[in-house]
Amino acid sequence: MNKILLEIKDVNYKVGDKKILRGVNLKIRNDEIHSIVGVNGTGKTTLASMIMGISDYKPTSGRIIFDGKDITKFSVTERAKLGITLAWQFPANFEGITVGEYLSLKKGGVSPDKCLKLVGLNPDIYLQRTVDENLSGGERKRIELASAFSINPKLVILDEPDSGIDMASIDAIRNVIKNFKSNGTSVILITHNERIAKIGDIVSLMCSGEIVKEGTSDEVTKFFKKYCKGCNHIGKIDKEVLNEC
Repeated sequence: MNKILLEIKDVNYKVGDKKILRGVNLKIRNDEIHSIVGVNGTGKTTLASMIMGISDYKPTSGRIIFDGKDITKFSVTERAKLGITLAWQFPANFEGITVGEYLSLKKGGVSPDKCLKLVGLNPDIYLQRTVDENLSGGERKRIELASAFSINPKLVILDEPDSGIDMASIDAIRNVIKNFKSNGTSVILITHNERIAKIGDIVSLMCSGEIVKEGTSDEVTKFFKKYCKGCNHIGKIDKEVLNEC
């Protein structure tokens, strides 16, 4: 079994009196794709932001261990230097920067040509285009993934990479996720898409700020359909039910 790269230990997070994350425990191993699924409002994006070290998302309690180091109090920059990166659900625009320049920010990284081909975009067409609102949602998502791949991280967090895009883009995203793993990068894949989630070696189901089920895609899907689908409490599951599983 591969070595543990990232470990979330009993992490809690609240805003005022509202609990967002409740005792989250999670392990991500080297060269692993780990899918995190769950309905809206269960804490998936909050967890992603916390792993990346976004300033507004510091644990109320608990620890985050990365590659043997306690990074709970590390900044975004410090975590990025260790090899953690995050591809946002809604990528930013960069007026005046070409795609080629955007994919060349890290010296010695993977070539822009290779990264664009990997996500199904023609370098001859896209290298000189500007990273702005003239790109479609699918194009922007693919370029964001190409950028993450170009820096060859140890861990990449993909927050809803399939959200609001066409089927052609989804196929390209599936391809690049698999290439992250083959290139030695561990992946945290946050998604609502069952087809995308199946790429994961392990799938975790989040519910009301907790990891309530972990296993194969089929195991988690069956659990969700039995206990979560149609729930009126944003996925909240009775503790007695969980104890029986």
